[in-house]
Amino acid sequence: MKKIVVASMERGAGKTSFIVGLTVSAGLKIGYMKPFGERILYRKKRLLDYDSVLISTLNRLEENPEDMSLGFDHSKLRFMYDQEHLEEKLKEMIENIGEDRDVIFIEGGRDLTYGASLFLDPLTVAKTLDAELIFVLSGEQDNVIDQVHFLKDYLNTKDIDFKGVVINKVEDPEDLMTIHGETFEELDVKVLGVIPYIKELNFFTMEHIGNVLFAKIVAGNKGISNIVKNILVGAMSGPKVTESPLFNKEAKLIITSGDRSDVILEALDSDTAGIVLTNNILPTPLIISKANEKEIPLLLVPGDTFKTAKMVDDMERLISVKDQKKIELLAEEIKKNIDVKMITG
Repeated sequence: MKKIVVASMERGAGKTSFIVGLTVSAGLKIGYMKPFGERILYRKKRLLDYDSVLISTLNRLEENPEDMSLGFDHSKLRFMYDQEHLEEKLKEMIENIGEDRDVIFIEGGRDLTYGASLFLDPLTVAKTLDAELIFVLSGEQDNVIDQVHFLKDYLNTKDIDFKGVVINKVEDPEDLMTIHGETFEELDVKVLGVIPYIKELNFFTMEHIGNVLFAKIVAGNKGISNIVKNILVGAMSGPKVTESPLFNKEAKLIITSGDRSDVILEALDSDTAGIVLTNNILPTPLIISKANEKEIPLLLVPGDTFKTAKMVDDMERLISVKDQKKIELLAEEIKKNIDVKMITG
């Protein structure tokens, strides 16, 4: 049974996406743990980690996602476990997953230091479980090279089976390796693969928007699966908003106050995926009827336009079980660009 800790230097590098694409493309019998949960879901009076639910569902794992994390709160975990008991618990979790798995993936927290005070940072977990360690890196080329140098020069990986790095979200993979390939060799850091930037992974559905904003669907429910590719804040008048270059983009999301009937009507007559109505203001019955007819969701939220736009901008682009096209894209790119056999054995 191979055990692999998947870590990142910073938030949003793509650890979960990498695991999703790898497990789908490899076709292996896998296990999964996320010792320190962070993306909390509340279902049926239970706290679950979003990533655990996603990977468990996609791979039809027998284990309950609730049992894939020790907890979510620093203070509670600090109260429950000292280092010795925490190590025992981690090893017990591995044993409960079963010996019949080809690979067990242990996903680290949001960044390199997350959970360090609890002995749940990825380096400590890899040492505790005698697991291989893979870092998923992303960002501009210079940022990636800085991260690789830091890994090599400042982290004590002598007692860890450091397998190498996967470089994610790269605009030009060939250019990266042409310019910096020798650097990786000189630092003796194995590049397990380079995954290109996939713009489709940043798209999301109106349903996801509604869930994040805790919005009420007031019309256009049949279009709740519409995919959003562009976002426009409709703070100007109807005629003015149409002059914005973003207004003519495909599958756009409009965020505007519910009393801006001029903006909403212009949006309903164009390529619009959905409209978020702010300030808890319902539009006219005519607009609601037209949105239902065109199957363009209208989502009502209490916050003002600026606050709502900021929430959407800050929103994590998470993969869901329903995102089959995204999952297939990930699996395809990983097959093409990652040495799957080297990673999974």
